[in-house]
Amino acid sequence: MTKKGEYMFHEYRDIVTKLKQEDKHFKKIFDKHNDIHDEIEKHETGKNNHIHPLEIEKLKKQKLRLKDEAYTMIINYKNK
Repeated sequence: MTKKGEYMFHEYRDIVTKLKQEDKHFKKIFDKHNDIHDEIEKHETGKNNHIHPLEIEKLKKQKLRLKDEAYTMIINYKNK
């Protein structure tokens, strides 16, 4: 499993760090994205297979929505 916070937006590491410190909503969605990533990984690697495949797909869609929202916030911060 990957260390928390290493999942997305490596190229914006400095901005992500600032946003996580300055914006509670950004930190919440960033952390939720990573939690969902961990949950999906557990199911896909067989460590926890008590979930229906459709539920995994729902988690993946939720994770993507969070990533899109975080990316929008990063770009808006970058363009200030």
